[in-house]
Amino acid sequence: MEAASVPNTLTVLSSACTWLGWSLLIGWLGHRLPLAAIDHDSCLTRPRPWGESVQSYQRRLAIRRWKGLLPDAGDAFPGGVRKSALVQRAPRSLGLLQAETRRAELVHLALWPGWLFTCLWLPPEAVAINVVFATLFNLPCLWLQRYNRLRLQEILDRGRSK
Repeated sequence: MEAASVPNTLTVLSSACTWLGWSLLIGWLGHRLPLAAIDHDSCLTRPRPWGESVQSYQRRLAIRRWKGLLPDAGDAFPGGVRKSALVQRAPRSLGLLQAETRRAELVHLALWPGWLFTCLWLPPEAVAINVVFATLFNLPCLWLQRYNRLRLQEILDRGRSK
């Protein structure tokens, strides 16, 4: 094995272990959030003032084309819930699904800064790779949670108006 490949291997392994550990910690903490903490929007989860809508996600991001490719780790911890298991038309079920989209959004928001840990031992170019990884891994998940929550809100609003 060449001398240069050992540091490269250690860089990849240390980054992978950092992301695995950080993801497990943040996922576990997110799983432990009580329903009362996620049953309403906060400054982090409320719709954005720049015209965020179901249609904008469909038009600008073609979200319907790729949303099925993303995993659902809602049941990664005991007692967790897969969002697909909550798909029912009852307002209570839709409200619970909205809460779970907030939980997932908060988890992905908290996962993104995991790259900061890599600043402690990696060279700048490796840190930059971790920033790109964090963004590519979390941004689509954030978009999907926001899109789904807006769709759910439309369904709930239509149900209330009937």
